[in-house]
Amino acid sequence: MDYYKQWVLEMTTKEELGRILLKNNLTISVAESCTGGLISKLITDVSGSSAYFHMGLVTYSNFAKIKLLNVGEKILDQYGAVSSQCAYEMVRGLKDLSKSDICLSTTGIAGPTGGTEKKPVGLVYCGFYILDKIYIEEIFLKGNRDLIRKQTANFCLKYVIERLKNG
Repeated sequence: MDYYKQWVLEMTTKEELGRILLKNNLTISVAESCTGGLISKLITDVSGSSAYFHMGLVTYSNFAKIKLLNVGEKILDQYGAVSSQCAYEMVRGLKDLSKSDICLSTTGIAGPTGGTEKKPVGLVYCGFYILDKIYIEEIFLKGNRDLIRKQTANFCLKYVIERLKNG
């Protein structure tokens, strides 16, 4: 996909999310690890997003996950930061902290280093708290570090839109 098509896709997705949040008087917060603030950036690219965007945290280190989101050290020791369990704890902790209607978390391996046979580059877990329900999605992405991060961010925005539209 060329740069212009990718840009148009990002613009329409983040603007559509903003319209849905405003229309339904909903708020959103984000806790990001592998995306490093990209999702927060996309959401706040939209003028007026302060009406629905509560907070964006980049909890890249285990220290930040523990201190800010109350991710249990036992979870990190047993399953690792790149796990469905960590994504769950991150989104649950963010909900407790932000009180937002919608919360999302990302944790994964964007590469090019850090992958293993069990957890390869491109493995990402996304946690979603949407109107009192938690969903965890495991996705496998291909590409360089930048592309994996962008694909993750777009996946998360589209996922929230689809859940809000379709229940």
